[in-house]
Amino acid sequence: MSAPSHFDRGHTDDLMTFLSASPTPYHAVASAAERLEKAGFRQVSETDAWEGTAGGKYVLRGGAIVAWYVPEGAAAHTPFRIVGAHTDSPNLRVKPRPDSGAHGWRQVAVEIYGGPLMNSWLDRDLGLAGRLTLRDGSTRLVNVDRPLLRVPQLAIHMDRNVTADGLKLDKQRHLQPVWGLDDTVRDGDLIAFLEDEAGLARGEVTGWDLMTHSVEPPAYLGRDRELLAGPRMDNLLSVHAGTAALAAVATSGADLPYIPVLAAFDHEETGSQSDTGADGPLLGSVLERSVFARGGSYEDRARAFAGTVCLSSDTGHAVHPNYAERHDPTHHPRVNGGPILKVNVNNRYATDGSGRAVFAVACEKADIPFQTFVSNNSMPCGTTIGPITAARHGISTVDIGVAILSMHSARELCGADDPYLLANALVAFLRP
Repeated sequence: MSAPSHFDRGHTDDLMTFLSASPTPYHAVASAAERLEKAGFRQVSETDAWEGTAGGKYVLRGGAIVAWYVPEGAAAHTPFRIVGAHTDSPNLRVKPRPDSGAHGWRQVAVEIYGGPLMNSWLDRDLGLAGRLTLRDGSTRLVNVDRPLLRVPQLAIHMDRNVTADGLKLDKQRHLQPVWGLDDTVRDGDLIAFLEDEAGLARGEVTGWDLMTHSVEPPAYLGRDRELLAGPRMDNLLSVHAGTAALAAVATSGADLPYIPVLAAFDHEETGSQSDTGADGPLLGSVLERSVFARGGSYEDRARAFAGTVCLSSDTGHAVHPNYAERHDPTHHPRVNGGPILKVNVNNRYATDGSGRAVFAVACEKADIPFQTFVSNNSMPCGTTIGPITAARHGISTVDIGVAILSMHSARELCGADDPYLLANALVAFLRP
């Protein structure tokens, strides 16, 4: 049966391509940069002096990207409109000494990154991807996007009470994947294998940042294909939407009163405290240098920041049909109901009434609905880069996103129309 749709599925098709091409934060920013290059953006180095010319520019640092578009004739004190997101997702990451094994099994030693739903990584075909650092200091991306690893679950015959008592996983003992058979553990085997995969000479790799990913591709789901199942939608869905929105605004030829910006950070899932995280100096440095490159002073920088607004876009929780009691009784965001505004009076989200008004106007202009998410008072609330951005830079920030199920699973679920609706809201926000 062909899928009826009220909205353009071309955007969601492209999101699926983006997810598949982005198994790690390093691949995600490379994918975003490739899209921006096609829209006329060019990369600038942080070690070079910057020019104040108009046009699109971007900075890459590890698993983070900051991109901005300076309209022709923009004053040094022109405020920014920022879409913030993050590139990382919870997963299993390779340890410094990766080669391990026992009882004839060859295994890879992994560490738990962030807060994954660990059971979702069991009995799943996994690939391996990341960044290799070479002897000369350069880096090379690698992606083994085929079944390579597996974390085998214990058979029910050996854990008869698992259904009644629940699955209990020891992070150290139970989550080490297998990738072959061998009675001898040899240090260097995994990295040598990856050197071969990347076409590198043996011994050329001296450092690595590697992680597992599910090799099952994203797919439409449901009778009418109105749902989308896929990996890393928290939060590559927002990175993709922000990239598409920035490219659309930069190529629109519109007279822009603001400088539109995309800031996609790494390490949100572990607290954002790194040189590529939202709690680091990257965004502030890029914005300040943009002001100064256009001949601005500290006064111009202060004026620009005072008029700046950031939409912190991250996935949120759709009402779960099997656990509706876990949600606030009067706030039940639904998939394909439009983006969500995320509110928490204890500042776990940065939204206030003024920020709500900014987002409401953008959605009204884009002619799309939006919803509101508030946590159940009896449950702790998650957080995002929003409060960090607001506090670190003194920037008015609003938390938004797309409602999904199975957050932090190896495979998450959203409405197939919501990514397109979010992207349109972001275009309206960047181009008021």
